Amino acid sequence: MSADSERQIEVGRIIRASTTRFAVGCQVLRPQVPVFGSLVKVPVLGDDEVFGLIYDVRMEDDPFVRQIAAAKDLRPEVIEDQRRNRQVPIEVGVLMVGYRHGGTIYHHLPPQPPLSLDVLHTCPPDELVAFTEHLGYFRLVMDARDLPCDELLAANLRYAAQARQAGGHDFLIAAGRELARLLTLDLPRLDAILRRIGQ
Repeated sequence: MSADSERQIEVGRIIRASTTRFAVGCQVLRPQVPVFGSLVKVPVLGDDEVFGLIYDVRMEDDPFVRQIAAAKDLRPEVIEDQRRNRQVPIEVGVLMVGYRHGGTIYHHLPPQPPLSLDVLHTCPPDELVAFTEHLGYFRLVMDARDLPCDELLAANLRYAAQARQAGGHDFLIAAGRELARLLTLDLPRLDAILRRIGQ
């Protein structure tokens, strides 16, 4: 694994937040981020951190892009300049799934959301492994029914298994058992999530 994949990457700054979600504005999409289902974090007061999963990436209208899109024979450098110097930030939606306080990770909503202009970072693989050692955050994801929550959880579990390398298979078995416990009365949904995890 490369040194770049081991370190955290700054995604952007928070532009709005609520009890359960927040949105981050960023200028450029890097190859590593933002990625649907990836675990991210925001440092808050002291050493505390709020954790979330990226569930949406939205590129709103940019007045200059609208004009350029209609032009003929665009040079590659013009396209690259507009992608790097957007007038309207790319918006990344994050669902909160836990927080760290006093060195302990909790899998429920934080007491307060992060503040505007706080910085969002990716979580390196070792932190993803630590966060997913316990699976208490599943309910927070599965209850967000206005989001593609089943796809979101499946994507996150695939990343968590990859971060464990050789131990990924055992992790997915444990995650499947927890999903079976939570979805005993909704077998079609359970089957759909398990199929998505295996893809």
